[in-house]
Amino acid sequence: MNTSAAFSATLLSAALALASSSASALVITETSSGQALLASILGSGVSADSTSVNYIGESGQAAFFSGGSSAGIGIDSGILLTSGKASIATGPNSSSEAGKRWGSAGDADLDALVSGETRDANVLEFDFTSTGGDLFFNYVFASDEYNEYVDTQFNDVFAFYVDGINIALIGDDPVSVNTVNCGNTGTASGMNCGLFNNNDGLGSSAAFDIEYDGFTDVFTASITGLTAGTHSMKLAIADRSDGYLDSGVFIQANSFSDAPTPPTTGTEVPVPGSLALIGVGLAGLLARRSRAS
Repeated sequence: MNTSAAFSATLLSAALALASSSASALVITETSSGQALLASILGSGVSADSTSVNYIGESGQAAFFSGGSSAGIGIDSGILLTSGKASIATGPNSSSEAGKRWGSAGDADLDALVSGETRDANVLEFDFTSTGGDLFFNYVFASDEYNEYVDTQFNDVFAFYVDGINIALIGDDPVSVNTVNCGNTGTASGMNCGLFNNNDGLGSSAAFDIEYDGFTDVFTASITGLTAGTHSMKLAIADRSDGYLDSGVFIQANSFSDAPTPPTTGTEVPVPGSLALIGVGLAGLLARRSRAS
């Protein structure tokens, strides 16, 4: 099979997996195919070199997901990269300490980002070109490190590197347990508390139908003014310090585009006024969604 045909086949596989969604619950379909994961998130105005795909992860560490809107995360379908096992993400919340410890290696770039040791890294890398010179995609970060481990060294980390520079930012800080939270109870003040959704509580006492104890609103990673030609993309997540409790990042299907894509809840993503890449000047754009009551 030639490269083009193989990539089309992975796109079909991704579409079939997403089409198997349940209307009432989060559905997780685990995969270790980097090409299929990439095919699921590609949108308009961006092309990717299928031969450049590099996937790092244990069996079951990444997945397609669907039913995200009904589960309350604000993105209906796409891919999930985790620091543990993707199937753990399905609700209801059954444990305040859910996780899978693989004992696998961390990631050097993430180590540098948090100035510490990471473990159980899950990484998707590829090369892409943007027709319009811009890039946007929507995501939600979730973790079982919430809320007890806010402001501790157990700060699971993820990043989206364009040409080696992280664009998963809130202000000047990387998005993480320690930068988006409502304190170590989930109900107090914390950094960017208005952008955090508390899911503490088990079974019917949890506010949302997912396992993770907390998650961010829908955010949009963005970069504008990319130079012509090929650029590198690295999506990475890992445990920090220990390998026990899981974190995951949900990335919206078909939102990896050269123009903003509305979240599937129907709210609009603000178009940035002047987010430009000049040399290595990068900026991130936040997209708010309506919080569940």
